[in-house]
Amino acid sequence: MSSNRATEKKSDNVARGLKAAIHNDNVSGDAKESAAQRLQDLGKEVPADFTGKEDEQWEYGDPNDKHETNRVLGGYKATLTNPNTSLEAKQNAEEVLRDAYNHD
Repeated sequence: MSSNRATEKKSDNVARGLKAAIHNDNVSGDAKESAAQRLQDLGKEVPADFTGKEDEQWEYGDPNDKHETNRVLGGYKATLTNPNTSLEAKQNAEEVLRDAYNHD
């Protein structure tokens, strides 16, 4: 297989993954926007049914539900110790946790 053909095949695989992300209900609106932009950068067609951030279906549940709140905060705590998490994500998690515990 030639190098050019391998690069083209990889590009096609990346495009398929990006299109899957756009259609996945568990992917945030920002991530979908990023996937659409990357598709355009690759010169690939963005799915016609993608309309942008208004597709976002993320809901965090009832803010008065302490059990749900504890799960969300637990996720932020896990972010702090995850070695695969970026410094920016860790700083954001620290801020969210600080705000959550200062408002109680």
